[in-house]
Amino acid sequence: MSHALAPLYAQHIATLRERADKALALGGFDHLLIAASTPLRKFLDDQDYPFVANPHFRHWLPLTDAPGSWVVYTPGHKPKLIFVQPRDYWHVVPAAPSGYWVDQFDITIVRTYAEAVAVLPKGKRAVIAPACPSIEGVEANNPQTVVDYLHWHRSYKTPYELELMREASRIGMCAHRAAERAFRAGESEFGIHMAYLAAARQIDAELPYASIVGLNEHGAVLHYTHFDRTPPTQSRSFLIDAGASASGYASDITRTYAAAGHNDFQALIDSVEKAQLSFVAMVKAGQSYPELHIHAHHVLADVLREHGVIRMSAESAVQSGVSATFFPHGLGHPIGLQVHDVAGFQTSERGGSIPRPDGHPYLRMTRVLEPGMVVTIEPGLYFIDMLLEELRGKPASKDIDWAKVAAFRPYGGIRIEDDVVCTEGAPENLTRNAFTAS
Repeated sequence: MSHALAPLYAQHIATLRERADKALALGGFDHLLIAASTPLRKFLDDQDYPFVANPHFRHWLPLTDAPGSWVVYTPGHKPKLIFVQPRDYWHVVPAAPSGYWVDQFDITIVRTYAEAVAVLPKGKRAVIAPACPSIEGVEANNPQTVVDYLHWHRSYKTPYELELMREASRIGMCAHRAAERAFRAGESEFGIHMAYLAAARQIDAELPYASIVGLNEHGAVLHYTHFDRTPPTQSRSFLIDAGASASGYASDITRTYAAAGHNDFQALIDSVEKAQLSFVAMVKAGQSYPELHIHAHHVLADVLREHGVIRMSAESAVQSGVSATFFPHGLGHPIGLQVHDVAGFQTSERGGSIPRPDGHPYLRMTRVLEPGMVVTIEPGLYFIDMLLEELRGKPASKDIDWAKVAAFRPYGGIRIEDDVVCTEGAPENLTRNAFTAS
């Protein structure tokens, strides 16, 4: 894969240099300094949290474990990597940089964080780094003009980025296959999670987000990360929302399964999947993402009506908020270097924010889709006790078949999620392509 990535990476760096030139000119800066960052120390402890490199740093090069290092870019000059390779017998020392990407950088190797800071250029600097932990000797200013420009254009993935996202999807697909097998074999949530990690060949800290592995009613907890160690007496259903990483890029995949013999719930899963694929087909240039989200509410309300859960029209279900009881989150979000990637609400490269539609506070994207964007499409239907109890006290309660709700409640819920590229033509479904190629 490295051989194929080399020319794509060269094009990627050329694109990043062009964007950086314009961003620095807008802000009146001489240099762009991007910190990999340093580990965050645990409170009242002498240990650190797992290190996660600054996504701006990972945008320039595929180093995910280079704490204290810096990318330095000055317009008109080759990018520089200030690489920290400490003298250390407590930890594994990072190997000297090598691979398909090194020819694109002038590389300086130093031994300490302080030495790295000492060789950074002077002048008017745009320093992209976290405020915490602070980096002694250089102050992070994260100038808004520069950040807004870089975030806006990060929405448009280069061919190099898309290839890494395809790889992240392939890794995630293998792990999801293993998780389904573990579920069918009667494993606990913890056992399923271990099977997932083994197949992905990634530890928890390397995944792009904490995996959601929920059996039965636990599928109704949207961000369930508890991991029961003991299998339930009966495994009726399984919802897994888990991704994988490839050189700092994320995949985000959700699947829901019914155990053998649970035909009514399987039929509901099939209907949600059919709806989900119809939404994927609408990931096209010019499509308003909020309008797609609202459309999804109408389609899912029809699914609820067809399966006997509600007795009202889709329009009434959406207007009354009933659809939001069963589908209480957004349709999806941008994805890339971060699982919930940047600029989902941004008005333009100069910043600004596009508000969410009224009544939809959890939607994570309000932009119009354009070629090069990658988004998730993840509709769901859930039977959440708290929301159902609220619905019981509303006038619309009379149009709910509560016996049907009670029958579905032990299954928790359903979510189906794919990562989808908006192109000039038909969308590219990274997730389905990975599954069908296996």
